[in-house]
Amino acid sequence: MTEDNVNGRLRIAVVIGSVRRPRLADPLAAWLEQELTAIDWLDLDMIDLASVSLPMHEMQPGGAAASPIASRLADADGFVFLTPEYNHSFPAPVKNAIDWHFTEWAYKPVGFVGYGASGGIRAVEQLRAVFPELRATTVRESVLLPMAWERLDADGRFAPPTGTVQALHVMMNELRTWACALRPHRVTDLAGRA
Repeated sequence: MTEDNVNGRLRIAVVIGSVRRPRLADPLAAWLEQELTAIDWLDLDMIDLASVSLPMHEMQPGGAAASPIASRLADADGFVFLTPEYNHSFPAPVKNAIDWHFTEWAYKPVGFVGYGASGGIRAVEQLRAVFPELRATTVRESVLLPMAWERLDADGRFAPPTGTVQALHVMMNELRTWACALRPHRVTDLAGRA
């Protein structure tokens, strides 16, 4: 546990789940980074799966120690997944990134910012079923961005609808509560795998 954690600061990793080019994730991630950087209790780490090599065929059972993002995930106190909804689910690179790692997720909270025609709600709901298997806790609140492509301004920046920023801060406050509550359990894995 770092001194920053003792003093109340938390490291939050935002995992950008789309690897498509071009992609709507870019203006959404820029908006998310701007909003989260302004929160005084967190240190932000933006992890873009489009720039990370996690081949499907090299994964080992229980995660892979050679992952280029394993240490960044391990250092995080909590996570926010920025995920699109593809075909009523979350994209394969998100599941691949989850499965490449194991202990990095344990006893940490996970929040979701979903986007798609229906705001990514089906992707978020399916991810809620995945993380408990890794001993992670998903927070109740989430941010759903339906048809976000209609909210881009002339310069391609995301202009959130009314209430979206407030919803994000409500989710982040819940994430903070869970991160602080779960931190002592990360010292010793209750399942004996630490």
